[in-house]
Amino acid sequence: MVTNENEGLVPQTVLEPSALEVLNRSEIDIQIATAKQYPRDLKRVLGNVRAYATIDEETAEDCFYALKRGKGSDENLIEGISVRLAEIFASCWGNLRVQTRITGNDGKTITAQGVCHDLESNLAVCVEVKRRITDRQGRTFSDDMQVVTGNAASAIAFRNAVLKVIPKAVTKKVVNEIKLVALGQAGDVESKRIATIKWFNQRGVTTEQILNYIEADCVENIDAEKLLTLRSTATAIKEGTTTVQETFGAKVADSAGTAAKIKEAAAKTAAAQAEGTK
Repeated sequence: MVTNENEGLVPQTVLEPSALEVLNRSEIDIQIATAKQYPRDLKRVLGNVRAYATIDEETAEDCFYALKRGKGSDENLIEGISVRLAEIFASCWGNLRVQTRITGNDGKTITAQGVCHDLESNLAVCVEVKRRITDRQGRTFSDDMQVVTGNAASAIAFRNAVLKVIPKAVTKKVVNEIKLVALGQAGDVESKRIATIKWFNQRGVTTEQILNYIEADCVENIDAEKLLTLRSTATAIKEGTTTVQETFGAKVADSAGTAAKIKEAAAKTAAAQAEGTK
C-alpha cells in the first residue's frame, strides 16, 4: 500500500509477469543448466567449423566478405567474416542463443537488432544494424525491397552479435585455414576469373571498373588473392553488407529476373539465419 497525504492509503498495482515471460525465463534457466552439464569441447568445435567451412572451395569462398570504403588516399579495403561463416560458428559453438528482430523503420532506415547469449559464460551481447531504405534521389524503396533490406540487416546483425561473443583469439587459426582453401588451386583461377567477371558484368559492372577496384592492369593479372577479394566482394553484395551501386557506382538492370534473384537470396539468408538460432 502507498500512503497519499490527502487520501490516506491507496492500493498499489503490482504488475505480474506474463506467461510468456515466465516461460522464457524457465527455458533459459534450463538451457544454462544444460550448458553447464555439457560444456563445449573447443577442439571438437573448431574441427567441426573447419569441416563444414571447407567442404568445398565455393563454401570456403562464401565465408569471407570484402568491400572498399573511403576515397582517394583514404580508401581502405575492409575484409571480414561473412554471415555464412558466422552461421557455421554459431551452429558448431553450441550452448548459444541467437535472436534477431526489426526494431525500427523511420522511412529512411531500417534498424535490426541481434542478440547473442553464451549460455556457458553467461555473456550476452546486443548489437544494432541500420540499413538505408532510400535511393540516391531520396525515394523510398518499395515494400518488397524494404523486406529484402530488413532481412539483410537482420542477417548482418546476427553475424555481428555472434562474432562479438565468440572470441577471435579462438577462431583466428581456423579462419586462416579456411582462407587457404578459399584461395583454391592455381589451375582453378582462370575458370573462376571468367565466372566472377561475368557475375559482375550481369549486374552492370564493366570489366574496367572491376580492374580498377582490385588494382589490376588486365584480366590476366587477376591472381588468386585478387580473385578472392573480388569473390568476397560478391559475397558482401549478396548478403546485403554493401550494394553494387555503393561499391562501383554502376547501374543495376531493374528486371524481373534480377528482382527475383534478390528476393530468393534474401529468403535463403533468412532461412539460414533462422536455422542457426535453433
